[in-house]
Amino acid sequence: MTTKTKIRAPFKADQVGSLLRPERIHEARKNFQEGTITAEELRTIETEEIKRIVDKQIEVGLKAVTDGEFRRRFWHTDFMEYLNGVEGYIPEQGYQFVGVETEKYNVRVVGKVSFNPNHPHLRDFIEFKEIVGDRAIAKMTIPSPNQFFNAGIRNEDIYPDIEEYVKDIVQAYRDAIQAFYKAGCRYLQLDDVYIAGLCAPKLPFADSELEREKLIDLALRVANGVLEGKPDDLVVTTHLCRGNYQSAWAFEGPYDKIASQFFAKEKVDGFFLEYDDERSGGFEPLRYIPKGGPQVVLGVFTSKSGKLEDKETIKARVEEAAKYVPVEQICLSTQCGFASTHHGNKLTEEEQWEKLKYIVELSKEILG
Repeated sequence: MTTKTKIRAPFKADQVGSLLRPERIHEARKNFQEGTITAEELRTIETEEIKRIVDKQIEVGLKAVTDGEFRRRFWHTDFMEYLNGVEGYIPEQGYQFVGVETEKYNVRVVGKVSFNPNHPHLRDFIEFKEIVGDRAIAKMTIPSPNQFFNAGIRNEDIYPDIEEYVKDIVQAYRDAIQAFYKAGCRYLQLDDVYIAGLCAPKLPFADSELEREKLIDLALRVANGVLEGKPDDLVVTTHLCRGNYQSAWAFEGPYDKIASQFFAKEKVDGFFLEYDDERSGGFEPLRYIPKGGPQVVLGVFTSKSGKLEDKETIKARVEEAAKYVPVEQICLSTQCGFASTHHGNKLTEEEQWEKLKYIVELSKEILG
């Protein structure tokens, strides 16, 4: 009998996933929309740029690398709209962030939801993994199943019973996880703005704290439901984000309201947590992380600015977090990716690489 070895991830220096799209990709997308290049010509350019940034990630010392989400426009809708029963569309308005409204695009359910075995992200991952080879771990990022519980996505004519909706979303993601595993994925990240949103002081879609608790319970049930039966040697992490669009954010609130449920009970190998400013609150909620359990990736570096954080401040913050969770379970990263959408945050590519290199250096110095 062959024993399957599980990689030890998240790594002490890790990353959320998305990277700034180079001007060459922006130009190629524009040319494709105008009909001056073909889809395959666009893909060739994307592939060349993915090869470049894989080399760069390895060069700065990252052990887990991504494709930068270079083939996507948005971190979530590109995956969601290619599930069966889901379509992308242009709504009347985008999401409201602090100081900016996002580009208008969303998804909605138009039929029974299931996983599409021909999902384009499978091809994307297979080609990406071939580029990486055995030089590093190829990390895949997809939106959490809980993103389907945001307002306006569920069609109540198709799913009048929320439990039927839950059942189909969970099964679609179980099938997705198995498909990515079969494609060679051993490190999968679920990006979850919905759960982080349940931390907000006031919820626009919940009239009481009791209603909030019900939503938290349901979200945990969905998150753990998709992980039932997952391969033992597949690392799965959750990334909690409060919004990341052109260096703007969507909401605030400490992790207190979800910690006793999610931190204690979500069956993942690690949590990527946003801690780059005061909106995230203190480290006290980390006391709910089981000792010897999930790794805690402290997002104490920001992806919203190119300025490098003060080394002594980072050391002090790690020491503070270590009061609540063993230092052996602490890792470091930015709080989010550098380009959750194709627009990207307000910093340069050079600043992006310098920050990632800095995280690797400080993780060795602080965490060993």
